[in-house]
Amino acid sequence: MDTVLPNTKGLKGIITVPADKSLSHRAVMLLSMAKGKSLIKNFSSADDPKSTLNLFAELGVDYKYIDEKTLEINSKNGLRYSNAPLECGNSGTTMRLVSGILCAQNFNSTLTGDKSLSARPMRRIIEPLELMGAEISSENGHAPLYIRGRNLHSVSYLSKLASAQVKSAVLLAGIQTDGETIFEEPYKSRNHTELMLKYLGADIKTAETKTIVKKSQLVPKDIEIVGDISSAAFFIAAALIVPNSDIVIQNVGLNPTRTGILDVVKQMGGNVEILDMREVSGELVCDLRVKYSPDIKGVEIKGEIIPRLIDEIPIIAVLASQAVGKTVVHDAQDLRNKESDRIAVLCSELKKIGVDVKEFPDGFEIIGKNKIVGGCELDSHKDHRLAMSFYVAGLVAQNEIAIKDFDCVNISLPEFLPLMAKLC
Repeated sequence: MDTVLPNTKGLKGIITVPADKSLSHRAVMLLSMAKGKSLIKNFSSADDPKSTLNLFAELGVDYKYIDEKTLEINSKNGLRYSNAPLECGNSGTTMRLVSGILCAQNFNSTLTGDKSLSARPMRRIIEPLELMGAEISSENGHAPLYIRGRNLHSVSYLSKLASAQVKSAVLLAGIQTDGETIFEEPYKSRNHTELMLKYLGADIKTAETKTIVKKSQLVPKDIEIVGDISSAAFFIAAALIVPNSDIVIQNVGLNPTRTGILDVVKQMGGNVEILDMREVSGELVCDLRVKYSPDIKGVEIKGEIIPRLIDEIPIIAVLASQAVGKTVVHDAQDLRNKESDRIAVLCSELKKIGVDVKEFPDGFEIIGKNKIVGGCELDSHKDHRLAMSFYVAGLVAQNEIAIKDFDCVNISLPEFLPLMAKLC
């Protein structure tokens, strides 16, 4: 439980956004396949990437912390069989991507997760991997997953989903498979896997929504993890809606497949300035200056931008509650398959604090300029992104808001409260 008090003085100061969770996962996975010694600089302190790290330790990969944020990975002996089930915790990224790696090994594996992860759909990665010859058994398309390692064959796969996790699972199987593996999706999803594979020497080509990989031995190489724009989104939104705010967020990843939140903020009329754009380990990064923007307006969000901001939709809903006019979100039905049914929970909880919101099967509609009443308890349903979104709503509430199971934020952003306290 955590209680949020309204903020009347504004957010001020400079913060450095924590390491990108998606990149931290992938760095551990790909360097574990690279057969050698490498450093991961600015590794995430969130629980989910630690699940990935602990899983690969069970598979025989050695690691040690050089300092609080620098990790040495040593995978010179390759991956090996684990007697115990491989625990993925709450991390869907871990389970889905690791499946693509393990199905091409010469040993069998079992992947398990917590109650929330075990309720999330895995058939979306099982089906394309089975087309490559993988043998994966499941509990009606859910974890635990029982994987029989074997030689795979290449495939040309046209996905109905624009999903970075599905794409990554296929590509990670493909770099272990003879021939040319092709993955095509309806819209371009986040491309961290492709960029990191290229950075580590993989034979990979990309063109619009199509990616082609060939069998590759990855090269050990140091990787520096840029800051997480999904984490930055909560501070961006807070500064936009809390009067008198003016903040700088340093080291924010600016990968074009992840910047849908910035495009929406610009369309809404929010005051966000990009500073000092640069490249780090194959990824774009910048600093952001964000100022209070009292005249943001409602927008329509749908179609190909959805994969570029799927994780940010809860905090966009909070922004929309303070915008002039109507904001409509469509084509976001995959939010119902996250740590919670994010559409249903978001709509039901925002109604409690006075937001004019209507739920759709694939999204919602919010009529803005709502007075956030507060004076009640909101249930996060142990969903980290909802918990932090509700906290930001509490900053502009008329009365304090209590948030149930707020400690779930440790899954992705344990630094959330200290960073917010620094700005307050």
